[in-house]
Amino acid sequence: MKNPEEAGAGLRSLGSALSDVLRRTGAAIGMVYLRPPGEGALRLAVLSGVSLEFAAPWMRVAPHDPVPVADAVAEGRLVWIGDREEMARRYPRPGLVLPYPFSLAAAPLAAGGTTWGGLVLLWPGGHAPRLAASEEDAVHDGCDRMALVLARAEAEGRPVVPGRQPRIVRPTRRTPGPIEATAAVEFVHRLPGGSCALDLNGRVTFLTEEAADLLGVDAEELTGALPWEVLPWMDNPAVEDRYRAAVISRRTTSFTTLRPPGHWLRFELHPDATGISVRITAAAGPGGETPGPGTAGQHEEPEHTAQSALPSRATSLYHLMHLAATLTEAAGVQDVVDQAADQITPALGVHALAVLTAEDGRLRVVGHRGYADAVGRFDSAPLASDTPAARVLVTGTPLFFGSRAELEREFPSAVVLGSAGAAWAFLPLIASGRPVGSLVLGYDRPRNFHPGERAILSSLAGLLAQALDRARLYDSKHELARRLQAGLLPHTLPHIPGLEVAARYLPAGHGTGVGGDFYDLIRLSGTTAAATIGDVQGHNVEAAALMGQVRAAVHASAGAPPGEVLARTNRLLTDLDPGLFTSCLYAHIDLRHHRALLATAGHPPPLVRHPDGHTEALDLPPGLLLGIDPAADYPTAGVTLPTGTVLALFTDGLVEAPGVDIDDATAELAGQLAWNGDASLDDLADALIGHARESAPRHDDIALLLLRTVAPG
Repeated sequence: MKNPEEAGAGLRSLGSALSDVLRRTGAAIGMVYLRPPGEGALRLAVLSGVSLEFAAPWMRVAPHDPVPVADAVAEGRLVWIGDREEMARRYPRPGLVLPYPFSLAAAPLAAGGTTWGGLVLLWPGGHAPRLAASEEDAVHDGCDRMALVLARAEAEGRPVVPGRQPRIVRPTRRTPGPIEATAAVEFVHRLPGGSCALDLNGRVTFLTEEAADLLGVDAEELTGALPWEVLPWMDNPAVEDRYRAAVISRRTTSFTTLRPPGHWLRFELHPDATGISVRITAAAGPGGETPGPGTAGQHEEPEHTAQSALPSRATSLYHLMHLAATLTEAAGVQDVVDQAADQITPALGVHALAVLTAEDGRLRVVGHRGYADAVGRFDSAPLASDTPAARVLVTGTPLFFGSRAELEREFPSAVVLGSAGAAWAFLPLIASGRPVGSLVLGYDRPRNFHPGERAILSSLAGLLAQALDRARLYDSKHELARRLQAGLLPHTLPHIPGLEVAARYLPAGHGTGVGGDFYDLIRLSGTTAAATIGDVQGHNVEAAALMGQVRAAVHASAGAPPGEVLARTNRLLTDLDPGLFTSCLYAHIDLRHHRALLATAGHPPPLVRHPDGHTEALDLPPGLLLGIDPAADYPTAGVTLPTGTVLALFTDGLVEAPGVDIDDATAELAGQLAWNGDASLDDLADALIGHARESAPRHDDIALLLLRTVAPG
């Protein structure tokens, strides 16, 4: 087991590197993402300059999420967003929930052909439209330093992995002595109006008596609390929006709001990397003049007047907006549950979450967070049982219990998810007027579910229900297509004396998970065989069905010269007019004469590893894709196959990746084949697939067919 001290050492090194990048670039906020072993998604590992609450929507970034860091990692390049308009145009999801002035850069952490994660930096509003050369150099230097830390840790057997919560890096400042501290307090008290300080989480860390008097509250009551939780008249999205704008943009912001019954107050927020200093002064109401000199200037956001008071917090609304955008892109049921759990738990202070659906008259737990010990007891409970989750699903009416006593009064024998818990919300998931499941939220302390919070939770359940309904349909189609494709691909490959064979097929990591890639090995006689591989355009049921037709057509013509096999298959496809194009490679292998004849229809040429280890891509005359021109001609080329030769047939998913030159990727694959070519074919196939998946995210299906000539046994 890894020593916790060793695990923290790597994150500390990353934090130190992040602090240095922030200092050199002048960026205000920094985030380091890592890809944990065995996971495709990025996880936030180190955070600086902003509270965890702000980063919560982006704690986990999937490979295909439309956010800058996902593109930077996938494409292996620096992504620069000059202003909020560009963010909204290129990345609507973060632009929707962060409509503030800032600039952003995202870059991959890569070394030795391995991409470990990504770096995100945010600059205050007003940054130049482009990165300065010195800033870009600092970004690249920081990424190289972090990648080196990660590579060394991996080589030493102690890989750096993100913790349950990201490591928070705070700027260090000299602690003032008693005389300085006293002078600072006296300075603040001499200023007109009131003063207070907020940390990056928005909690009050200091306020003067004058500020407490203006706010109409005792200083002790407000210290350590969020202002909008203690002061109902500040529980206003416009108020918190100004706070969020100050934190993200690092600009001075201000607003005027009403403290009932008739006291108008003006707030000026002055942010930096440690928190926000707030000046509070009396103000005139709408139509009057605000007393005092003001702080308007080129670095100040326009003043806002907040008169309406909504019963729910702005932060929850922002998270719900982000959740709505996220769920529109979620695919299967598990993706919906994971995205919802990632968003809901930090946004609403939820301690545990479970999503249940109804199947065959029983509840089924399809996903949970924080309820691992008790899910088994709740799963498979009959809908007729008198439990909160079953009742809300049947009746469509939500249930809220602010304490365990309330729950036990209503459901004395209820089985509650989790032994610990102090408040619960049970919400029906209703889509198109019919129940599709239940959402269970657990809190670790008693809670008063006020009407505004109940409305937000009900809206959240509605979003989740619609996404879950779509996801279940998606999963059904996916399973149908997967079974179709599995039935069309060969279950086993024939045994052919003098030939070792290994094959692999991996569906794309995104989309339906099925497609038109295929391979086959056909025994023609005791000493001859045919090998084929191809790729039908698309990743859907139609592509899989056409793949089956192409494979059947090749089978029907196998044994004819390779060019004729492809020509016959091409004529069949053009007659069918499927609207999809197909690439295909066909090889006729003569084991007696140690020779193969090959023809290609727009397919990547195979790699051949000669017995001496030399590896190259075969130079085949090009042929047109199948299904375009019925009169297309497919010329043939030959290659000798002495004993010990390895022939690698593959689809382009093995070498194509965003931001990667396909020739470079093919050359790297050839190097892997040369290096590992003496291993067993199964080990070699695993090595080639593993290298492709680790080197860059793959967005296409992968098919691989390996053939090695051996002396007949």
